[in-house]
This record gives sequence, structure tokens and C-alpha cells, in this order.
Amino acid sequence: MWNKIVNNEDINDFIKTVSGFHDSCIKEMKYVSGAYVNEDLSMHPINDKRILKVVIQRQFEHNSMIEMEFIGLNKLKLCHVDENYTCEILDATLILKDDCICWCDCGGLSESDIDDYDGTVICASQFRWRAIEDCMGNKEYFDEKV
Repeated sequence: MWNKIVNNEDINDFIKTVSGFHDSCIKEMKYVSGAYVNEDLSMHPINDKRILKVVIQRQFEHNSMIEMEFIGLNKLKLCHVDENYTCEILDATLILKDDCICWCDCGGLSESDIDDYDGTVICASQFRWRAIEDCMGNKEYFDEKV
């Protein structure tokens, strides 16, 4: 079941549900732009979907794996951590900003911090999430079935 985030109360409930993303990691991402080329090679060059799905796994018994869906993606800044360091998320920020919702892989950020933050930032028109059961481990969740 999808849980839609539309206001600050929803944000607070979600952050509490996932313990602020403490001891979690981004496992996978899948992006659908909406643009494509048909079999006759004609193109639909419009990014009319812009949907980003992000799978987070957490070291907690409850809601161990969640899928976040960002609809109407406005910004994706993906900054991986140097391979000499670990990539766990200790805290995260989810904030309403300029008619969109933004997620950052660092806690305690304010609306004014988001544009200058050096880590991963995702901003979209809409956001929803759901718990995923029985999918822990390294097997890919977003398989490439046609």
C-alpha cells in the first residue's frame, strides 16, 4: 500500500516510521523519463513522466526495505561516497520546498541548505512510499523484465 506525503505532518510521521533513515543505505534506483523511440524510429522526446523510484534498506526489523517514489522529478543530484568510505545513511531530511518535496541523505538541513548541499538530493512534485516485504539482501528489486 502506498503512503502519500502531502504535508509536514505526513513528513514527520514518515521520518519517525523509518527512524530518520538511521542505519540505512540506498540500494537501487529506477528512473522513467517518459521519452522514447518507437520501432519505426520516430521519437517521443518529451520527459512527461519523470518518475524516480528509490529502494532503501535499513538495519531495522520493521520496514526493513522501503520504496520511495518521486513523481514529477525536478532534481536528482546523486553523489556517491568515495569507495574508501562506507555509504550508510545516518539521518535524512525530507522537506517541502517551493511546491515540491525534497529528500536529502543528511539530517538537519533547512530549505535554504538544499541547493548548496554536496550530498544526494532528490526533489519532485509528489512523493509516496511503501514498505517492501521479503526482499532483503543483494538481489535486485527492479529486475529488467520486458
